[in-house]
This record gives sequence, C-alpha cells and structure tokens, in this order.
Amino acid sequence: MCGRYSLFAPREDVADLLGVDPGAATAVEPRYNMAPGQDLPVVRDAAADRVERLRWGLVPPWADDDGSGLINARAETVADKPSFRDAFAQSHAADGPRAGRCLVPADGFYEWVETDGGKRPYRVAFEDDRPFLMAGLWATWETEVEQVGLDAFGDGDPETETRRVDSFTVVTTEPNDLVADLHHRMAVILDDDAAERWLTADPDDALDLLDTYPADEMRAYPVSTAVNDPSNDSPALVEPAD
Repeated sequence: MCGRYSLFAPREDVADLLGVDPGAATAVEPRYNMAPGQDLPVVRDAAADRVERLRWGLVPPWADDDGSGLINARAETVADKPSFRDAFAQSHAADGPRAGRCLVPADGFYEWVETDGGKRPYRVAFEDDRPFLMAGLWATWETEVEQVGLDAFGDGDPETETRRVDSFTVVTTEPNDLVADLHHRMAVILDDDAAERWLTADPDDALDLLDTYPADEMRAYPVSTAVNDPSNDSPALVEPAD
C-alpha cells in the first residue's frame, strides 16, 4: 500500500513535472510526512491546468457519509470495483464530472517492515530525490446540511447548505524488486508520457499504464520512527537513520 509520502521538491520543479504554470501550483509546499485525511496537492483531469488540494481518502459520490475514505485503489480491480469504476472510467453526471483520474506528485513514500524491535519505517525514492507522479483517482461527495437558526423556531423554513468533500486515492500495483522486500504493494509511478495519457486515455488504454515501475534508479533506506506520528513534519524525517 501507499499510506504516507513526501513532497519537498521545489515548487517550480513540481509545476514543470505536472505541466502547469508555477503560478498555478501554489498548493505545493514542502511536506515530509503526508498522511491520509490531509488536504494534499493533485492535478485532476477536470482541471489539468492547476494544482488543487484534495483530501486523501476517496469518498465515492454515492457514499452515505464522508467517512474516512479509501486511501488506495488496486490497479487490478480499479475498473470494476464500485468505489472506483466511475472515477476510472471518467463517467460524468448530468451536471458535470463528479469523479475522474488525477496525478499525485511525490518525491518519496514510506513503508513499514516488521523487525524484532517492532515496525521500522523505510523511505523509497529515486536516487536523486527527483519528484515523480503517482496515478490517482478523485471524487466529489456532497450532501445537504440543515442549518439550525432563528427560522427553526419560527414559521420560516430551515436553511440548508451544501457540504462538499473533494477527495482522492492513490492507485497501487505489484511491487518492484526493491519494494518487494518492504511490502507486497507499491504506488503506480507514471513516467512523463504515461502521466499525460493517464488524464486523457480511454479506459482500456489507461489500464495499460498501471505497470510496476522498475527499481533500477530507486533506493530504500530506514528513517526515524518519528515519521510514525503524522503531526511530525520536518526535513529530519527523510534523513537516513541507523
């Protein structure tokens, strides 16, 4: 799975990778411990010219409540599982897109390995720490919330407002040889050409993009257990630990 990641590359580099103007990437800021439930930068197929912050943990439009969300989607079932198939197929409601595909920028992700002393966190990244793009899916969930106000005690009708959650999930696949020593899944990493196609390809072609990224240029190393706490977010978290 992919349950924690980092993105501290310069905003200009991330914007270039995403193909957007740096001025449209103000949602990108240095982060060393990005966790589920947080609002994090993505580029959606419905707004591919800018970076937005969406909540990590996808909530399908038909869900009863916004819950905790689904942080990962398996590449093998993404076209069929009810929680993800509309987003993957980029199916649009009558009033416009409610779900689709997205790109999730990162420059490393964390995995935990069982040891005699407990779980040990490792960071997986490219050897030069360059940023990369993970395949993702997004969805918009909405509900009407009744507002209790003065009208509720009079003859007037109670007011309502729309509660909206824009969320995303990271697609995972089989691990490469490096990640296999740490976990049985890894995030789908897209090269430049595949990233552009992920936002626009028809479903059959999009499935072909969900391959395992080779391990040749990647590294994995142990980091501090301070990363276990999502409230910790500092450069020290990505430093190698003994």
